[in-house]
Amino acid sequence: MAGKRDYYEILGVEKKASDDDIKKAFRRLAKKYHPDKNPGDKSAETKFKEVNEAYNVLSDAEKRSRYDQFGHAGVDPNSFAGGGGFGGGFGGFDFDFGDIIDSVFGGFGGFGGRSSSRRNAPRKGADIKYTVDVTFEEAAFGVEKEINVSRTEKCPKCDGSGAKEGSRPVTCSKCGGTGQVNVRQNTAFGQFSSVNMCNECKGEGKIITNPCVQCSGSGKIKKSVKIRTKIPAGIDNGQAISQRGEGEAGTKGGPNGDLFIVVRVKPHPIFVREGYNVVCDIPVTFVQATLGSELEVPTIDGKVRYPIPEGTQTGTVFRLKNKGIPRLDGNGRGDQYVRTVIEVPKRLSDKQKKILRDFAEASGDEIYDQRKGFFDKMKESFGK
Repeated sequence: MAGKRDYYEILGVEKKASDDDIKKAFRRLAKKYHPDKNPGDKSAETKFKEVNEAYNVLSDAEKRSRYDQFGHAGVDPNSFAGGGGFGGGFGGFDFDFGDIIDSVFGGFGGFGGRSSSRRNAPRKGADIKYTVDVTFEEAAFGVEKEINVSRTEKCPKCDGSGAKEGSRPVTCSKCGGTGQVNVRQNTAFGQFSSVNMCNECKGEGKIITNPCVQCSGSGKIKKSVKIRTKIPAGIDNGQAISQRGEGEAGTKGGPNGDLFIVVRVKPHPIFVREGYNVVCDIPVTFVQATLGSELEVPTIDGKVRYPIPEGTQTGTVFRLKNKGIPRLDGNGRGDQYVRTVIEVPKRLSDKQKKILRDFAEASGDEIYDQRKGFFDKMKESFGK
């Protein structure tokens, strides 16, 4: 997943783009890279597939919401099931449509046997969501983090059976190990038969007569574990990475759930991230802007020297190529944009004020193109 390009970048739209903007971008790019227009062009074919994949996610409100929150992990079919939530549940919840059917119909005719078979079948453990804080630079260049995760694990003393060492669960004598019993009821309309959960073994089919002292018969224990994870270079705030099998323990021999690590990037005092680009404002003195100067500019790689020309205006933006955020797919970096802010001096001495007044008197309005143009337009509009 870390090698995939950002879907918004593929379609060339911003994260806040409307559905219409996304649809227009898709139509334009699909037409541009369509195989019929680019016969034999493997590059165009690859881009066409990328565009279709991106549109499939961003045009679906639910998928787009998951993608915005968890990145590619949120729409990975190997990590997510169906249309709602993580495959093994999320945040400790594990929903199953079959369980809902059983709870509504209570195992009545037509559904009998299914409840027990599903209850005793291996089941994947719940997924865990964990949020990790990283600095702006760590998100840009990647970092390895050690996190502490609290989760359930298979009890090592009883190997998950729940029975005391040297013993084992015994088959329930009431239901014969099926976990369900047949109940016949006489009504005014005749005799009806239904299949209910066995209340002796609670539908498990087995009874633990000597429970394990460490897990009290549950077969699981709560444990805090340290996990090392690699945060890839270029990851953005709110995106997630997954670690398979690092979630809650499975049931009945089922696999463990997964761990989803959501990255939260701390704000930087100087830099602001826009996609893979970095933006920063840099104060410039009146003299530097007027005469030109070589500025010391901060970047995420360190300080660099950058010359600005004479007459630089406030708000002028300079581009430092390849000084932005490394791309998640490893294909180059974004750029850095430096915006100049001309700082007007305060607390001038009498001597400094006199120098500026002399300068203003000597220069007049001719050297101020914007000011001259503005007042010329005023004269045209309002007269002298």
